[in-house]
Amino acid sequence: MTLILGILEEGFIYAVMALGVYITYKILDFPDLSVDSTFPLGAAFTASAILAGVHPALTLFLSFLAGALAGCVTGFIHVKLKVRDLLSGIIVMTGLYSLNLRIAGGRANVPIFTQETIFENRFLTDHIPETVSPYTVVIILFIIAMICKILLDLYLNTRSGYLLRAVGDNESLVTSLAKDKGMVKIVGLAIANGFAALAGSIYCQHKGFFEISVGTGTIVIGLASVIIGIQLLTPENGTSLFSRLFKKELRPTTAVIAGSIIYKACISIAISMGMEANDLKLITSILFLIILVVSTERRKKVKAHA
Repeated sequence: MTLILGILEEGFIYAVMALGVYITYKILDFPDLSVDSTFPLGAAFTASAILAGVHPALTLFLSFLAGALAGCVTGFIHVKLKVRDLLSGIIVMTGLYSLNLRIAGGRANVPIFTQETIFENRFLTDHIPETVSPYTVVIILFIIAMICKILLDLYLNTRSGYLLRAVGDNESLVTSLAKDKGMVKIVGLAIANGFAALAGSIYCQHKGFFEISVGTGTIVIGLASVIIGIQLLTPENGTSLFSRLFKKELRPTTAVIAGSIIYKACISIAISMGMEANDLKLITSILFLIILVVSTERRKKVKAHA
């Protein structure tokens, strides 16, 4: 049960970040590497704000805004300064490293173990029964992940959301509608990095500290979660595994959340089978490579049958 709870907790935290990666990778087709620094940006901002007396729930919203601002900078560099998308993300990712250290007061590690968080506070202590207490963290994380998913689904069904989808599929269509495709990209990047920073804020409060390297490899985790969820659980490239088993389809956002949990389960199983925690990055890279190869082969088979 401890292993399952650990998988769900990690899965829901990174699912919030993966929703942002879904926007950049699947909708905008934008290789945004700035996620590796906006994730710790949310953690750094949260640790500093909580130590300054800000309510932990409020730090979630403020961290989202901080990440959205960073996403706007990435979009501005790409759209207005005409820098390639990949380089724009690298520039912001590099700059945010120093900014994150400044936000954290120049320290690479900031503990908040003794502070109240959304997971440990007087309200929960006074109102949550002991029988439910072991599952409190999972329940809170599930609620946050579902709120993010629902809000993103609602946004994607608005006029602005349809424009965001159109930019990734056909930029000329957006231009023909007399809309600024550059501004639409900036909005998409702002939302995506807002989710990444929000996930970093949740991560910080869950673990009880900020560490400057917590964002290393975040983009790989997000991409793996998106690809696993989309390939297995949505009918994008043919009939999905989920539809064959349950005779229904999932929304892509739901599939991304499920993909994050599946990814974390694979990592946890590999470690429980004897691999050391130091091998985590190696496990991640190998698993990600396998996912990419399998998804590419599946896409080729679908095209061949078509």
